[in-house]
Amino acid sequence: MRLNLLLASAAVVAMSVSSAQAQGQTAPAQAGQPVEVEIDQGVLKPLQIAIVPFTGDHGADISNVVSGNLRRSGFFEPLNPAGFIETGLTLANAPNFPQWTQIGAQAVLYGGVTPRGDGRLDVGFRLYDPYRQCQLVSYQFTATQEQWRRIAHKISDVIYQRMTGETGFFDSRVVFVSEEGTQLNRINRLTIADQDGFNPTYLTQGDEIIMSPRFSTSQPDEITYVALGKDYSRIYLRNLTTGRTESLGEFDGQVLAPRFSNDGNKIAFSIIRGGNTDIYVMDLRSRQLSRLTSDPGIDTSPSFSPDGSQIVFNSDRSGQARLYVMRADGSGQRPISRGGGTYTAPAWSPTGNLIAFTKSGGGRFSTGVMNADGSGERILSSSYFEEGPNWAPNGRYVMFARQTRGGDTRLWTVDLSGRVVAQAGYNGRGTDPAWSPLLDTPPSNLGYGQGADSCPS
Repeated sequence: MRLNLLLASAAVVAMSVSSAQAQGQTAPAQAGQPVEVEIDQGVLKPLQIAIVPFTGDHGADISNVVSGNLRRSGFFEPLNPAGFIETGLTLANAPNFPQWTQIGAQAVLYGGVTPRGDGRLDVGFRLYDPYRQCQLVSYQFTATQEQWRRIAHKISDVIYQRMTGETGFFDSRVVFVSEEGTQLNRINRLTIADQDGFNPTYLTQGDEIIMSPRFSTSQPDEITYVALGKDYSRIYLRNLTTGRTESLGEFDGQVLAPRFSNDGNKIAFSIIRGGNTDIYVMDLRSRQLSRLTSDPGIDTSPSFSPDGSQIVFNSDRSGQARLYVMRADGSGQRPISRGGGTYTAPAWSPTGNLIAFTKSGGGRFSTGVMNADGSGERILSSSYFEEGPNWAPNGRYVMFARQTRGGDTRLWTVDLSGRVVAQAGYNGRGTDPAWSPLLDTPPSNLGYGQGADSCPS
């Protein structure tokens, strides 16, 4: 995968000169030319961005959130504000470009917050290329005082998309199972938080064992999950806006691993019955149930392709857990994983070209990806124990749960190059993460406006 990073012309010159000097040549400067960078082999140097603290109420908070978001992406390295020469930038003025190139800033972001008479806030920002001396993008959002963090995520998305050519992922949420207590007295709760770990909220009270929460890709406020009680297992649908929760009904057997279809009209899941585990699909409009697999053994963890035509799942029908793909009606079942070890927990990328999975073997667990036909397998992360990969809405990052030998389980993320591996923003213990789609864009309750882009492509 390739990203178009609009780097400063001086950076282009520096790289050209460095290469030419190594060969004893003089390289011509190519000012103003965008650079295409191959990132999947882990060779990208993060872009140096100067994020000037925004002015006004919540201004510094907004710039701090933007800085944290961009740094975690792995594509940006925010510069230390202590080294800034120019200060006091306002939206009415362009930067003093030489003062930013002098400190190596390849992009300059600044903005301000202005209160309105109705209590809302206008939040504006500008992003400049100081080497080409032109504006990359500008926006203004109007929101309530309480929405300042949401605005920071929207700003981060705009910058990420402008500089990489890919859709951002910051204005999103993560639902997961949080854990407290000891192994003998453990409480787990269905929990939701912003993608950076802030604003965690418990959705259940800890009186049930929660498993496999997942978002609807068509409706970001709808989730499904499994709840285990003393004498029951149920699949629930929950609306995050209204709080309404409903069960899919009672099934003869234990239910596992529900997943929405891309249009949100169906849910695929497994039922353990009579010593066998098979995959079923329920139409949520008619509540009609269809059985898709019937092989002896364990067929579970179904995940729809984005176009809804196929389902990937794992099965041990061959004697060892492998990944299989079938048509959405259950026909055409065929194995796709080809390596050694066991494969579980497949998740189809929202871009449709990749499948993430957990792989175990040799005393270690790994998070990997493969092409939809099983080719091109790549391991992105390995550790003592990790499981349950789930995709960011832009298909660039995978979140999973990683456990230490001491039993401490945390949420982690890795990008497709495998070079950006980090603990996710949520500081508590957690498992079974699921990333939401991007929230409404533009948010229906946020006013916004886009300014002119004066930088040539």
